[in-house]
Amino acid sequence: MSSEIKIKNFFENSEFPVVIAGPCSAESREQILETGRKLAKIHRVKYFRAGIWKPRTRPDGFEGVGEKGLLWLNEMKAETGLKVCVEVAKPAHVEAAINTGVDMLWIGARTTANPFSVQEIAGALRGCDIPVLVKNPLHPDLKLWIGALERINKAGIDKLAAVHRGFYTYDNGPFRNLPMWEIPIELKRLVPDLPLFNDPSHISGRRELIFETAQKALDLAMDGLMIESHINPAEALTDAAQQLEPAALEKMLTDLILRKEYGSADFEVLLEKIRKEVDDIDSELLQILFRRMEKIKEIGHIKKENDITVLQIDRLRKMMKSRLKTGKELGLDNKFVLKLLQLVHKESIQIQTQIMNKENEL
Repeated sequence: MSSEIKIKNFFENSEFPVVIAGPCSAESREQILETGRKLAKIHRVKYFRAGIWKPRTRPDGFEGVGEKGLLWLNEMKAETGLKVCVEVAKPAHVEAAINTGVDMLWIGARTTANPFSVQEIAGALRGCDIPVLVKNPLHPDLKLWIGALERINKAGIDKLAAVHRGFYTYDNGPFRNLPMWEIPIELKRLVPDLPLFNDPSHISGRRELIFETAQKALDLAMDGLMIESHINPAEALTDAAQQLEPAALEKMLTDLILRKEYGSADFEVLLEKIRKEVDDIDSELLQILFRRMEKIKEIGHIKKENDITVLQIDRLRKMMKSRLKTGKELGLDNKFVLKLLQLVHKESIQIQTQIMNKENEL
């Protein structure tokens, strides 16, 4: 899967990481002004975020203050110098935000999941020169995420970035939304020029998990953070459990370790030597996998000739138990080994099934 998204790096001269912070929702003029004043004192915070229109799961929840919130944001911006970022979910939101002088827009996870809504927003953005952030869809669908980015890009928006806010799955463990780091990493591989932000607030769902999530994002070379901050989280009308007080946000940003992408010349030489060894091991690993699958083909033909089922559950159980035991003895992570075995077995089943079907056709 490739993409021809064209990006203009609008964060080029910004300090790493770029930090967008502010309350989940704009609740009152006083709340916006007071939060903005405190966040403006944190040197890493350059953008102020706040939800004006809030898409809620249930109809009786707080759904935002609407356009009057844009006026509060404008007043805060004039006083503090912070740039303003708001979420838009339909063309009318785009028009109101741009007319009020909003500096950056973001498209939320619920909207990203609906190509019709994204296309309508793209139409409203045509001819505009404003940065747009696109959050990942609710569920782990990389194609849908890239599709939303492409729709906005085709409308002429080249100041574009993605926001990783985690994914809803059946079992999210301690998180509100499972990080599934492999998905944003794959997005970065496919679209390397695309700035990638992390939203540790929505991934964590709880204040105590935000720091470790943000640190992981920076360790994975993400370009910035979007973090929810409220002057009194306990009284927040939305997402109270995942918002930080400005003082707590400042401490967290100070405590984060900012690692370099490249080291000294000697370090790079040593790293390249080890990487070459890894490359050789990967080559051996692929050759071993090839030989394994050739044996699986032999098994498939023998089963076909003797009318034996492709799946033999007792053999599968014994194989899994044996391989997991060996992996544990080697000190490998059990979940990793299990996932790897499941993937290899899935391919083995597919190969044998294809042999059965092909010979049946003949």
